This record gives sequence, structure tokens and C-alpha cells, in this order.
Amino acid sequence: MEREIDAVVDELTLGEKLRLVHGAVDPEGKATGYLPGVDRVDIPPLALVDGPLGVRVNGGRATAFPASVALGATWRPSLARRFGRALGREAAAHGQDVVLAPGVNVARVPTGGRNFEYYGEDPHLTARTAVAAIDGVESAGVGATVKHYVANSQETDRYEVSAAVGERALREIYLPAFRAAVEEADVTSVMTAYNRVNGTHMSDHERLLSDVLKGEWGFDGFVVSDWWGTRSTVGAARAGLDVEMPGISPEAFAPDDVDLGEASEAMPPVPDVPALFGEPLREAVESGELDEAVVDEKVRRVLRGMASIGRFGSRPEGELDTAAHRRLAREIAAEGAVLLRNDGVLPLDGVDSLAVIGPNADAAKLGGGGSSEVSPFVRTSPVEGIGARDVSVAVERGIEPVSESRVFDAGTGDAAPDPSVDDAVDAAAAADCAVVVVQDDATEFRDRPGLALPGRQDDLIEAVAGVADRTVVVLRTSGPVETPWADAVDAVLEAWYPGQADGEALADLLFGDAEPGGRLPVTFGRTAADYPTSDDAAFPGVDGVARYDEGVFVGYRYFDERGVRPRFPFGHGLSYAAFAYGEPSVTEDADGFAVAVPVENTGDRRGKAVVQVYAGKTAAPVPTPKRELVGFEAATIEAGERRAVEVSVDRSAFEYYDEGAGWTLATGENALFVGRSSRDVVAAVDVSV
Repeated sequence: MEREIDAVVDELTLGEKLRLVHGAVDPEGKATGYLPGVDRVDIPPLALVDGPLGVRVNGGRATAFPASVALGATWRPSLARRFGRALGREAAAHGQDVVLAPGVNVARVPTGGRNFEYYGEDPHLTARTAVAAIDGVESAGVGATVKHYVANSQETDRYEVSAAVGERALREIYLPAFRAAVEEADVTSVMTAYNRVNGTHMSDHERLLSDVLKGEWGFDGFVVSDWWGTRSTVGAARAGLDVEMPGISPEAFAPDDVDLGEASEAMPPVPDVPALFGEPLREAVESGELDEAVVDEKVRRVLRGMASIGRFGSRPEGELDTAAHRRLAREIAAEGAVLLRNDGVLPLDGVDSLAVIGPNADAAKLGGGGSSEVSPFVRTSPVEGIGARDVSVAVERGIEPVSESRVFDAGTGDAAPDPSVDDAVDAAAAADCAVVVVQDDATEFRDRPGLALPGRQDDLIEAVAGVADRTVVVLRTSGPVETPWADAVDAVLEAWYPGQADGEALADLLFGDAEPGGRLPVTFGRTAADYPTSDDAAFPGVDGVARYDEGVFVGYRYFDERGVRPRFPFGHGLSYAAFAYGEPSVTEDADGFAVAVPVENTGDRRGKAVVQVYAGKTAAPVPTPKRELVGFEAATIEAGERRAVEVSVDRSAFEYYDEGAGWTLATGENALFVGRSSRDVVAAVDVSV
């Protein structure tokens, strides 16, 4: 294929080459990004479409899957692979060739506006989930785009802020998922982030694009900018950026009803950046400032990516909004839901009446705002899902609805008279159980103002808990939130952003038809002060620079290092079953270690156990986290069954990055920890590396 690609490139004029390295207007008006192709030499167009939570085509509909953080919370790469294939099939059904997903940025800032689009705070969990999702997408004959490369940790000042981050933290925390996407999943494209890293915009970052991504890791696909994220012509071209998107003005790109050039509550204006890989690139080549061979290499990468997904043949057949996809959306919503607390109230049993309370309980929580929005064919709210069960249901908002920052899909919600906390309290007192549904508001373009639930939702929960016989709180959030009322309620269920099957999945969980299969992919602190980004220098930054002085101590690593007790630790999640862990055995092979953990389901129903293995690099001569996730395995175990759950740990898990020597094995005595979470360790084993 390489010789054929070289032959095609030799035939192209400079103008034709430029058609393949910057976007244009999609004549069908559906794609997020569009390369028009070159008919003369039989190069077809290439359509790129948004997709972390489902396909977002302009003017079209698709299955609205749960948010990526919910998929990460499943701790099941096999489920991520099924999701990826469904996503690819739906993109193909809409005539799209490349999905702009998955997002793999590490949740450094707990209030990050796009954390719901990512898989959590741990690089290993993120990498395993991402590789599976990419495999799934590309198995459908559609390309995947891993994003946003790299250190894209915040929305505040996202176009200009510089992440001042050390090489070790980059290598151990922020780069591993991208590396896995390239080396293991052979991803089709990589999208650059808006932000700067150590002073250089990512579209211009030659060391990270050419030296690391393409050189060290051998990435042979194409690098695409985030939309209006290209900040120079010659600099970006030499650095390794291959495709500028969207390559057209904001006015030409935006749907008729969305003004990308004016600030609004939903979103600020996009950067006023001209198309730099069009005429400016032509001028640079024709003047001799840039060798045309640089453009040729970009075209080769685009053609190689197109060939890898079969774009020079017929487009693959797809399928849209099938019964299987609807079931999958419902399954992920239940598998990703995390039971944070349960004082014996769930699953509900012997309940004749329920009070469903919450400002937005009558609307499905599809996702956050921005480019990940999906317009589904169907959606089910908590009120509808619970109301379909054989139980008497009283519904009260209690307080005014929480606003949702959505740009492309305003969602639905019934109009109602002025809500009353007193009415909600009365309904709760009269019911066998109160289910209080609360949520945050997260969106691309801005970070959340804090970890507290917006509005008066905390007050509403406390008022209901004060009178109800039993109180279940359902959190629909993008990440961690403060839970000052947690000890006053009987159960807390984190549902994230459940997507179109919100109400159906919630009813499945409440009534015990499904197991809450999730484990936290992020740490729930007690306040924002618990995190390393609690001071302005770390976030949002001072004078345009956000300092990553915590280094590798991100998320649970920071909590452990500082001795901070989280409200709910990374990896935490309860089950409707009960599990007893036996003494693990560890055997060594050529690749690393095999950890076998006997797990017995001592409960009276089947359930999901997630065996987590953490490494302690005690032999390393540099400061290292007390425990780092290095392997995990989710197992569904029948009541009374005892099974050895096996987890593989690669020898490279004991490496650390030395800025002088590169990746270095911590040889000597180290440790492996088996746990139910990062804090609930059931066994420790010394290992010699």
C-alpha cells in the first residue's frame, strides 16, 4: 500500500495536496470535519464526526450512550469494546468515516468541565478502557481519534493556558493512554489539545508530536488539530500537525442556530483563527519557506489512515438506534453506576409507594454540554422509568430546575408550577421510600465553579432525609461532588450522566433487576481543598500558567501521599452481593506477574467483584506513590460460588521515568497490593523485581 500511496502523492498538484490537509464545508452538512478528497485521482472525501458519548451529526439523531466516565466506572474493557463497535456502526450508518473519540485526558482537576468525557483519574484504567473502545470502533471499519493530546486538564483559559508539567509526570500520568492507543490499538488519528505545554501550543509542539508520538511510539496515522486549535502555519507544519480542522471560518462551520462567534452562557466565542493550512501554507511552500516534502508526508499520513479503514472501497454498512444498541446503552448505565453507600435499603423490597423528588427528575440526563452532545431517538427520565414499575409514585421537584449548559440539544422537561420544598417533604413523609435525584451542570468551555451541588439541592436532600422512612440519593454528576448529607441518608447511588436509558437503568438498579456494577474511576474528596489543584497556581493558573507541581501525585496518589482521607476512595463501589477474598498467590513469568485471588460470593444473589491490584515501587530511588493501579479484573460470580480471579501485572508496571535515563525498572524488593479499592487493601505481597 505504501508504494501505491507514494504514486498517488506524486500525481497530486500542490493545490490538491492542500485539499487533504485542511477542512472544508461538508456538502451534506452532517460532518463535524470534512476533507473533500480529490476526484481526479480517485481519493474519496473523509468525514469526521463528534462521538465520545454517541454520534453527533448536525441535524441527525443517534443512540445517546452514558458518559465516558460511566464507561470507565464499569472497569470492563470488554464492555468498552462493545460500546466502541456500536459507536462505529452508528457513525457508518450516518455516512461518517472517523469518530472524534475517545477522550483520554486524566481528570487532574476535579471540577474539570469535560471530565465526563474522559475515563477518570488513573492512567492504567484509562488506557485499558481506551484501547478496548478504539478496537471496537475500528472493527466497524471506522477510524477512531484519540484526544486531546496532551495535558488538557481544564476548560478555563483552555485556548492559551500553559501546563507547566515535568517530563516524569507527562510520561507516567498524562501520556500512557495515548501511547497505548498508538502502540496497542493502532489508532487512526490523534487530536492535539488547545492548550500549551511548557509554553508551546500543542499544534506547534515538535518534541511531543514528532519526537515522541511519531518517533518513539511509531505513530503512522495523521495528527489533526482540535477545531480552531492550529496556531501557526510553518511552525505547526514542521512540528508534526498533519490536518487543520475545521479549516474554515467559525461562521461557515456553525449550524444556523448556533453562533460560535458570540459569547453566551452556553459557550464563549471560539478563537478568531484563520485557515492556516490553506493559502498561507501554499504561500509558504511557493516562497521556499517550507519544503513541499513536508506537505507530502502529511498527505501520505491522511491516505494511510483512509486506507487503514478501507475508505478506498465502499463505506461499511452501519446500523442506527437498533434494539441491541438501546440495550447496550441501558447495560452500560447500570454497569457504570456506583453504589457509594447502602444501609440495607437497596435493592428496594416490599415497597408500595415511592416519592421521586428532584428538580430535574422528569428529564433524562443525556450528558454535558458541548461537542459531545447527542440527540437520541428515545429517552427515559427517572420519573418515567420508576413510574413504569408496579408501585405508587408521587413526584415533586422540591426546588427550581438546575440549568443545563447544552448547545445543540436543549433536552426536554415538563413545565411545572413553582416547586416547593414543603411539598417534597410531605410526599417523602407519606411514602415508603424517597428517591431524591440530583445533578450538577458540566460543559465544555468552562469548569464547574466548585464541588457543591448547584442550587439548593443539598438543602432539599437534608429536608427529605429528616422525614422519610428511607432515603435514596441518586447523583447524576460529571465527577466528584461534596456529599455533606451522606451519613443522614440510607443509600447513595452515583449514576453519572446515564444517557437515553437513564430512567430504565435507574429502575433496574433500584428494584434489583440489575447490579450496580461500577467502581469509582475518580476520588470523591470531602471538599475541593483535598485535591492538588486547590490553589490558584495549580488551577486555573497565574499569568496563563497552570503549575503541575504535584508531579505524579494526581488523584488517589495525592490523597495517599498527603494522608488525606477521601469521602469515597478511588475504586470504591458496593454490591448487592457480598464477597470474601482469600489469600492471593503470585507467580512470576517472562512478562511479569500473575496474581490469583480466591473470591467467594457469600451473598444470596449473583454479583460483580472487581479485583484491583496496585503496585508499590518501594525499590525506586525516587518518590513514588504508595500504591498505583497496575491491573484489575471484573468477575460476575454466582451466589455461593468461589472462584480464583486472575490478574496479570506486566513487569513494566514497576518502571518509573528517569529524565536522564528514560524508563527505568525499580529492581529489588517491591510490593503488590490486592484491594477492593485504593484504600480497602485486603492483602499485600512482596515481590522481587
